[in-house]
Amino acid sequence: MIASPRRILIVRLSHLGDVVHALPVYHALRSAHPQSEIAWAVQPEFAGILDGLPGLARTFGFERRRGARAWLRLLSEIRAWNPDWAVDAQGNAKSAFATLASGAARRSGMHPRDWREPFAARVLTDHADAVAEAPAHAMDRMFALAAHVAPDARERRLDPWLSPEERDKGRARLAALGVGAEGPVTILILSSPDDVRSWPIASYESLARVLVSRGEPAILLSGPQEEAEGRALKERTAGLPRLVHWIGQRGLRELAGVFAAAAERGGRAVACDSGPMHLAAAVGLPVVCLAGPQDERRTGPWPRSGLHRVVRASDPPRCAPCLARRCDHPEGNVCMSRIPVEAVLSAGPAGSPASRPAPDRSSWSLSEIER
Repeated sequence: MIASPRRILIVRLSHLGDVVHALPVYHALRSAHPQSEIAWAVQPEFAGILDGLPGLARTFGFERRRGARAWLRLLSEIRAWNPDWAVDAQGNAKSAFATLASGAARRSGMHPRDWREPFAARVLTDHADAVAEAPAHAMDRMFALAAHVAPDARERRLDPWLSPEERDKGRARLAALGVGAEGPVTILILSSPDDVRSWPIASYESLARVLVSRGEPAILLSGPQEEAEGRALKERTAGLPRLVHWIGQRGLRELAGVFAAAAERGGRAVACDSGPMHLAAAVGLPVVCLAGPQDERRTGPWPRSGLHRVVRASDPPRCAPCLARRCDHPEGNVCMSRIPVEAVLSAGPAGSPASRPAPDRSSWSLSEIER
């Protein structure tokens, strides 16, 4: 074992929600080894959320779509950096290959039982304890890993460490969208129709119409993959007061800043299981999670109790929850399409984003998280 590692590499290549989940591992390592250089191997489309982390020396981009060339470049850059210690926070064959090829003498990761592909865990030199609770949430595995690699670092920060300037920009951006400078707002986070976890676009439209008819401001948020759906909804809801469209949003730290600002104003987000949903939860924005094929006990918003709400169809199919990436149900993706707007409206704190202070979750301690 290396007492004082010179360079530490975190391997968590994808996806956005999983990168967010791995933040406690980074913060624990940074706290335990303040003199070490720490780098992160990650796909470029998710690297932006790491840009503001204090003390992060660099990121190594893995451009997955470039195939073998992407691997050659990634491994060449990592080997040139020459880490002493690699921490695999992903747990599959892809991350194991990068961890082993890093050349690091120490290679740590989750317990093999907690890997998606347990056979690949053989590349490790040491691993965390297995997560006893079943079904384990992704965060349970990350906290177990953080406790293993930094046992004396009691703080497990979950947030992306927004600076005061980023928070100010988030407040200004939220106000500039047209929802005023104060008061609660509901952010409806669209998902790609190609995603089996998506709620129908028509349901988002119906929810938005009800919210604004009640005098509650709402933002329909779409990222690059949902840009077409965002534009279609803008046309269909033209003229509705208090409804704002943020189409094709780019910039993960800007998004985190807006989520944090909405949390300060007593707002909430409505979202399917997605990266933006986990980012919203990480900065303390209460989430109403639209759960269908996924098991919210494993991948729902964190923490699992108190701050967030989960809504399911009142008559879900027997096959739900599942891990399938494509729905084979004869009637289509009914576990999502059967989630009624009324159930979403009645979920969350008091059924609406009533004026309430949003708790500060930027620095949860381990004892607070375990409660």
